[in-house]
Amino acid sequence: MRKFLVLVTATGMLVRGSLALAGSEQASANLRNARRFTLDQAIITALQQNPDILRTKQEIERTKGVVLEIGAQALPHVSPRADLAWTDPNLRGSSFSSATGGTGSTGGDLTGTGTSRTDTAYAIRITGAQLVFNYSTFRSIRGTFFQRDSAYFAFRNTVDQVIATVKTQFYQVILNRALITVQEESVGLLESQLKDQQNRFEAGTVPRFNVLQAQVALSNQLPNLISARNNYRISELQLSKTLGLDFDPLRGEGAPLEVMGELTFVPRNIPLTQAIELGKERRPFLKQARANVLNAIEQVHVALGGFLPNFTSSGGYEIFSSPLSTSWNDTSKGFVFGLTGNWAVWDSGETYGRVKQQRALLSEAKITYDDDVRQVELEVQQAYSNLQQNRELIQSTEKTVEQAQEAERLAKARLDAGAGTQLDVLNSQVQLTTAQSTRLQALFGYNSALAEFDRVTGTQSTYTESFDGIAPRGTRSRIYDTGSGTTATRKRRENSSK
Repeated sequence: MRKFLVLVTATGMLVRGSLALAGSEQASANLRNARRFTLDQAIITALQQNPDILRTKQEIERTKGVVLEIGAQALPHVSPRADLAWTDPNLRGSSFSSATGGTGSTGGDLTGTGTSRTDTAYAIRITGAQLVFNYSTFRSIRGTFFQRDSAYFAFRNTVDQVIATVKTQFYQVILNRALITVQEESVGLLESQLKDQQNRFEAGTVPRFNVLQAQVALSNQLPNLISARNNYRISELQLSKTLGLDFDPLRGEGAPLEVMGELTFVPRNIPLTQAIELGKERRPFLKQARANVLNAIEQVHVALGGFLPNFTSSGGYEIFSSPLSTSWNDTSKGFVFGLTGNWAVWDSGETYGRVKQQRALLSEAKITYDDDVRQVELEVQQAYSNLQQNRELIQSTEKTVEQAQEAERLAKARLDAGAGTQLDVLNSQVQLTTAQSTRLQALFGYNSALAEFDRVTGTQSTYTESFDGIAPRGTRSRIYDTGSGTTATRKRRENSSK
């Protein structure tokens, strides 16, 4: 399998090193044997091993085979043939043999005279055929190039989708790992609170109700920690599958991988109108739809070719053995040339029916293209709106965590001074956990929305055209200019602002 390279611009993610998993010693031991991935390493691994990318790459190879197959119909075909037959001498003089011509077309009488005096006969033919004119074939060849281009843009669209998926799943692993830390800190605070209340109860300064209340709060928090750890394991497995990593029996229940990074906030400021135009110009999704329209146009011409005549020339060299001798010098030799033409003058509407079908399919392809343009506009606007929402959430939660931490500290201080209640401390701890979780969710939402925004605007990745010949030359031509000023058939829009 040939290798292909993609230069990825992972905008919006700063790799700052590894965050150690806060958990049990067993989890730490499992991580020591897991493969470590930064975001860029995860993306590159997915580009090399993700089955969706590998399948679409093979689809390009298939369409290249279609180009060769259809193109060969317009090229010469040379077909050598040899016949050799032996007839029992007892049958040469029989009336049945003479009447039936021996044993058939490949039997002892290859000359067809029924008067062969030899028991061995042979014939050698070298025949060549060349298509002179067939309008349908020539337009079919053009159509195969657009099919190949469509497969290439489908490949690029899959690459963009996989990159966005890897980013989102990578951020999900980081989020779930951080949520484990939040839940463990909350459990730790509740455990210390329970121990403090037990000591106070033993000293006789608080009633047993305080101890029971602390125990219930701790018991209610433990399921959240268990769920957070399970979510973390599941997210690792999902990312592992996207990267194309096989299950290693030696790791047992250990983690399949370890991610290295953290959730960050890197503002992205781009006007909506500019983002929409970028999406139209760069999305391979639209370029694939354009290739499908161009191919549909060619299929209309293929159907129209049924109204025109077809011509094929043939020629060759033939050698027949003599019916009287098996000597090579007595053979009949010579060149044969021919020209064949046919024209379906009346086919009871068969060709017209094919043309009508292909024109309808062309109209469908144009409608699909226009709808795809609106789909790109919708996706860009949705991603832009999600970015705004998560940016506002991050800004609104910037100081919430600090305020919740301070509130929790003051509640404990008031309780120690006898001016507060245990319920105030428990409530402040719940609020702190909620604030920390909300902050992490906002960071994850922004980064995942940014990954989707980069995909729908076509800025997900920067391709080096070193796909080892995988990118057809035609895909870099202006026929795939899908900006706002062009229609499905490459024409300029009368109203480019439409």
